[in-house]
Amino acid sequence: MSTRTSPSPSSPTPPSRGTSSAPASARPAAPQAPGFASSVWLVSEREIRARLRSKAFLISSALLLVIILGSILFAGFSANSAGSEATKVAVVDATSEVIPAAAAKSFDVTVVDDEQAAEKLVRDGDVEAAILPDRSGDSPLLFEVVANDSAPTSVVQALSTAPKVVLLDQGADAGFLGYLVAIAFGLVFFSSAMTFGSTIAQSVVEEKQTRVVEILMSAIPVRALLAGKVLGNSILAFAQIALIAVIAIVGLTVTGQSDLLTGLGAPIVWFVIFFVIGFVLLAALFAATAALVSRQEDVGSTTMPVTMLVMLPYFAVIFFNDNPTVLAIMSYIPFSAPVGMPVRLFLGTAEWWEPLLSLAILAVTTVVVLLLGSKMYSNSLLRTGARVKLGEALRG
Repeated sequence: MSTRTSPSPSSPTPPSRGTSSAPASARPAAPQAPGFASSVWLVSEREIRARLRSKAFLISSALLLVIILGSILFAGFSANSAGSEATKVAVVDATSEVIPAAAAKSFDVTVVDDEQAAEKLVRDGDVEAAILPDRSGDSPLLFEVVANDSAPTSVVQALSTAPKVVLLDQGADAGFLGYLVAIAFGLVFFSSAMTFGSTIAQSVVEEKQTRVVEILMSAIPVRALLAGKVLGNSILAFAQIALIAVIAIVGLTVTGQSDLLTGLGAPIVWFVIFFVIGFVLLAALFAATAALVSRQEDVGSTTMPVTMLVMLPYFAVIFFNDNPTVLAIMSYIPFSAPVGMPVRLFLGTAEWWEPLLSLAILAVTTVVVLLLGSKMYSNSLLRTGARVKLGEALRG
């Protein structure tokens, strides 16, 4: 009769087949999900790479930069060539010193032997006017200007002594130059916001329609996905604005428009600051409204209100650029402040504290919109089929 001896408590139990004897601390840890900041940056990198691989985006961006640079160079060189055309005049020895030294560069002077030779050049059209000694004896200047059939305004103005002009209200009327500056700010804001805003909206709907968003949401938080999209496209938009600013500075410098560059320096800096915050505001709205639909065909209708908010500053500066009341109102409305306030700064109609107050209003509005947009985005992203109503998206 055999007996089976039970193992003592102190004796080690042999490992069973197929069971690892390694301690739990030596086993590989399960991979951890990325944190919120890491998730945001991963989505941002994905958005940036997707845009930079798009030939349409690269071509449209390059075309915009070329158009802006070409416009600045054309306007500068045209102004310089128009102002560099010297006026042809004829003089004799007695009047060769009449032309002021300050205006000498604007004249192409031909010295002739006598008055008859000077008058012949005028009649033949070789010169615009002749500066001759006063033959009537009643001119206090001791010389006269002889022209063919009309008074040579440019010659008369150059020979006249003009008093210094002091403007009490220098920002009251900037004329055509102020109009061009307003159009430039409005066009840059409109094109950049529409380009990247539409990109964000299409990206949201594409991920929702293909159900890629379900895979993304299983790995990262929904708010990180929204923040990454806004951040990635914002970086690209800011880079584009910075390139436009550099190109404008280079173009104005090359064409010798230093006075205009000096006047545009501070407004351009404020425009970039306002654009940085204003674009985040619009990007959040584009993403939140696009999440309400599940088809690319419906993107245009659901983002139309945001598109109108982008178009408002562009058309407002076209029709009301010379209306200080409308510009003042625009400079405090968050959606038009990125255009209205820099234009007022260029015209000199804004006090030093006004851009700070307007920027604070824009920042507070952006925070509120980010909170509401994040809620709409989270509540609508997984709902497919019919368009999600705005109230349902806010209530969840």
